Amino acid sequence: MTITVKLRRLRVAPRKARLVADLIRGKTIEEAQAVLNFTIKRAALPMLKLLKSAAANAKHNFQMSDNNLYISKITVDGGPKFKRWMPRARGQAYQVQKKTSHVTIELKEIKKDGSLPAAASSNAVLEETKIKEASKETKQGSANPKQRLGPELKRPKAVLGKQKFFRRKSV
Repeated sequence: MTITVKLRRLRVAPRKARLVADLIRGKTIEEAQAVLNFTIKRAALPMLKLLKSAAANAKHNFQMSDNNLYISKITVDGGPKFKRWMPRARGQAYQVQKKTSHVTIELKEIKKDGSLPAAASSNAVLEETKIKEASKETKQGSANPKQRLGPELKRPKAVLGKQKFFRRKSV
């Protein structure tokens, strides 16, 4: 079962709120509360409050246990922008946008055997498997050496007219 809670018009820019959301994605309720208690970001306190509200809703409305829930999905979307004006030199005025965020948290139950579903695996586990697969391919070797390198490891091609004649550092 999925429990969804929303926090709308949080007065923090979405880009800054996503930094906090990335810290707790895929964690259990207890782990996420511990992380948010010690996070020094402005968005941490409202997200902690939202998380506690979601856990209370699950306990009261659906009779679920707090230690049996994890954060399956957390999204931070942009909300309405407040437009303000800042005086500048020579009588000009520049527009200042004060951004807001909409935060959505989805909680799901942990399976009976105590493991998280496959979709809830953390980013660290995915990165480790990618590194292991890449190391296996390099050990085995392939016919084309460019296939062994991942897309982020390939060198960028030189753009015509932009290549330096005397290159001091390798690209």
